[in-house]
Amino acid sequence: MSRLTDLIAQAKANDPTLGADLEAEIRVLQERRPFGLNFERHQPEAVELPGRPVRKGDKVRVLPPRGETCRGDQRLWRVARIEAVDGERVARLELAAADAGETATALVDDLVVVAEFRDPIYPGLRSTGRVERGGDKPFHTVINAENYHALQTLLYTHRGKVDCIYIDPPYNTGAKDWKYNNDYVDGEDLYRHSKWLAFMERRLQLAKDLLNPEDSVLIVTIDEKEVHRLGLLLQQTFPDARVQMISSVINPSGAQRRNMFWRTDEYVYFVMIGSASPGRWITDMTRSADAPVKRRAIWNSLRRRGVGNSRSDRPGCFYPVYVNSDGAIVHIGDALSSDENPGDEPAITGAQPTYPIRQDGSQGRYECNPERSRELLRLGYLRYAEHRGTGTVQYLRESEIRKIDEGAIVSRGSTTAGYADLVWSDDIRAAVNAKTHWSMPSHDADQSGSRINRLLIPGRSFTFPKSLYAIEDALRFFVQDKPRAVIADFFAGSGTTAHAVMRLNRQDGGTRRSVSVTNNEVDAEQQVDLRRERLRPGDGEWESQGICDFITKPRIRAAVTGVTPDGDAVKGDYKFTDEFPMSEGFEENVEFFTLTYETPWRVARNRDFAAVAPLLWMRAGSQGRRIDVLPEAGWDVADTYGVLANLDRAKGFLAAVTHSESVWTVFVVTDDDRRFQMVCAGLPERVEPVRLYESYLRNFEINTGRE
Repeated sequence: MSRLTDLIAQAKANDPTLGADLEAEIRVLQERRPFGLNFERHQPEAVELPGRPVRKGDKVRVLPPRGETCRGDQRLWRVARIEAVDGERVARLELAAADAGETATALVDDLVVVAEFRDPIYPGLRSTGRVERGGDKPFHTVINAENYHALQTLLYTHRGKVDCIYIDPPYNTGAKDWKYNNDYVDGEDLYRHSKWLAFMERRLQLAKDLLNPEDSVLIVTIDEKEVHRLGLLLQQTFPDARVQMISSVINPSGAQRRNMFWRTDEYVYFVMIGSASPGRWITDMTRSADAPVKRRAIWNSLRRRGVGNSRSDRPGCFYPVYVNSDGAIVHIGDALSSDENPGDEPAITGAQPTYPIRQDGSQGRYECNPERSRELLRLGYLRYAEHRGTGTVQYLRESEIRKIDEGAIVSRGSTTAGYADLVWSDDIRAAVNAKTHWSMPSHDADQSGSRINRLLIPGRSFTFPKSLYAIEDALRFFVQDKPRAVIADFFAGSGTTAHAVMRLNRQDGGTRRSVSVTNNEVDAEQQVDLRRERLRPGDGEWESQGICDFITKPRIRAAVTGVTPDGDAVKGDYKFTDEFPMSEGFEENVEFFTLTYETPWRVARNRDFAAVAPLLWMRAGSQGRRIDVLPEAGWDVADTYGVLANLDRAKGFLAAVTHSESVWTVFVVTDDDRRFQMVCAGLPERVEPVRLYESYLRNFEINTGRE
């Protein structure tokens, strides 16, 4: 490697960027495992940012003329300067490739800014509307953005605070269902599997930092095309987690696979981090929750099992239990003395004695003494039953008796044999463990996915939405005991995850909040039609047809309000776990945002506070009033957080924070570490101090170059 190191050093001397890229690629090769999942990381991804103003120094592409459907020039140019020529803004361009030397000019309106994922970004959020029906509950948020950049943004607001991530990534079917480097990946692409892995790995690495390391879960759905590669990728990305895959029937009719079995299911990976584990529910997921697993009280053998099970271990627990011809226990005898054996007991007319005899014929013992058995018989908690062809005496343990006392198990009277007929209360269903094959009628993707979308947003088509109830069930196993959980989805699609979180909140009064990220991509076929109409990404008519604006936002708004985009009441009813008219909507709050790209110097000088303000609000819990402008008084305190911009006014700010018990985060704008520490010293212990804009800039600088 020494020779290679020398060559890299020479390359760095001549072209630092090229040298650094070569060094990074060689490092990847050195880290490649001899076993496990190996794949090409490919060149760093790049994303076009239509609508982002073109500035000097930006990387750009030149768009094809309006009306053309070709991809046009895919080379990257750098904007050297922008001039006014004959009343139009013209950019002077230099080819971004090292030592290219080529220059060009183009109208600024014919350029689109390009961000490579190794470049630093300084994001902001611009509100595009909200729905408020939840009073003082925290807001769900929906972000229109490229999800890699959105994940970088969420690291500032939610690092280590997310309880659950649910994602339904592209399945890589070869049907142009996703893009890599601004180009659709189809079935003819020889590198489509490694591109998909590179695409997923970059996002999973960011998602890992969002999840609570003490107790959280990542849930990923996939079909057979990438299931095995995804499993290995998850194992490598989360080496300390417990990873389990289940299969879930989503299409009982079956989807055709040429020359193969028809597919009825998909796969769901659960990556359980820290102490996370699936909870129990009223069904084992092999049948409808409306037909829960039937369960009665648990009767255990009165004969002792395991250690200490011989007569000699507890001689006082070897005694006859008399059973009549109807199988009823009629009497409990006294313990036999050490010199007595079965057959020496007193006879009872019409009844036969039963002893705790082990399978090998040796003498065992009962769990309890005769006095306790007589008490159990009186209560109806002792019985004789046939078990595996052999009669055995059974009893209720203290744990089952406790359930009777608590009302979870109720008695329907006595059986003909005289013991209690016990069943679970109708008000308290038995909780059971879920199994690894789910076959739930509610998980039908057509009936509980596409149909629900048609009811919420009539006339608007979205390909392959998930079943609302399938996501609801998957989330429930991990957040049912977390009423304030944070759930994220960065492949949000039509917004089903947010919808499912709202249903869970309605069922138990929780205040869980979701963060949904989706882009505003237009369907590939529709793009061709729009280009023929002389439209481009960034044009209002084009953007109005994108996933976020045309599907996600209207669907979530309709779910909350119970009103379709056309102003009609949503028809139909929710079914299964929680049944009610869809027109009732939900008592929830939602705000919609679009990710913006700011310049660091404007942020650091308070010129873009309005763009950063939603990030501060989200970091503080997305609840209550938001501080959208820097206050003239030098500080402001909202429901859950405060902002101090003028440290000369710190005394009043600290008093207000101390007085408000709901404030738990403050943002202090200062470059002076000594004065920042002085403010921190005056804060209550419950409050987290954050230094603006140092924390913001550092966050996005350390997230640069994750390639």
